[in-house]
Amino acid sequence: MADVLQLIKERRSASNFIPNQPISKSELDEIFEYVKLAPSAFNLQHTRYHAVLDEDKKTALLEAAYGQYKVKSSSAVIIVTGDRKAFQQAGDIYKGLHLLGMVNKQEYDLMVNDTLTFYQSRGEAFQRDEAIRNGALSAMLFMLVAKEKGWDTCPMIGFDPAQVKEIIGSDDQSEVTMMITVGKEKVESRKPRGYRKPVNEFVRYL
Repeated sequence: MADVLQLIKERRSASNFIPNQPISKSELDEIFEYVKLAPSAFNLQHTRYHAVLDEDKKTALLEAAYGQYKVKSSSAVIIVTGDRKAFQQAGDIYKGLHLLGMVNKQEYDLMVNDTLTFYQSRGEAFQRDEAIRNGALSAMLFMLVAKEKGWDTCPMIGFDPAQVKEIIGSDDQSEVTMMITVGKEKVESRKPRGYRKPVNEFVRYL
C-alpha cells in the first residue's frame, strides 16, 4: 500500500484523460470496499454513489456538465449524493449493536431517539448541509483510494444538478454533492499545480 502522505502529494485534479481506458465494476468495488469505512456523523452513512459506465448515460452527463470533455474521455463518471433523510435509518443502522449485545435495549432506544431528535430539531437546511458535508467527506476518501489503485480523478461542481438527478434516477431526498470523473490522466497535458496558500494564511491558532 502506498504511503498516504505520498498519495496526497501525488493526487491531482485531472483535467484530461486518455480515452478508451475501461475500468471494471470489480475494480470500482475494490475502491468502494475502502470508501465504506469513511467517517460519517452518527455513523448514518449519508453518502450514495452512482457509478456511470454506460456510454449513453455518460453522453447525457456530458451535456449536463456543459460539454466538459473530461466527462467524455473518462473511464467512469461517479455521481456522489447525500441522503438528507439518512437519520431516519438510525434504527436499522444501530440494530446490529443491540443484536450483538454491545448495547442493551434501553441504550439502543436512547441512541435512536437522540439521533432522530438531533436532526429533526435542526430542520431541513441543516439536513441538507449534513448530506453535502458527509458526501464530500466520503468523496475525498474515494479520490485517495482511487489514486492508490492507479486511477486519477477530478471532482466537479460544474453541472446542472436537476439534469444529473434525472439521468441517474436519484430520489427526491438525495442531494447531489459532486461529480467525480475517473480515468488515466493524460499527463502531458497537465498544467503546473496551482498556487497554494502558506499555512499561516489559512490556519489560525487560538
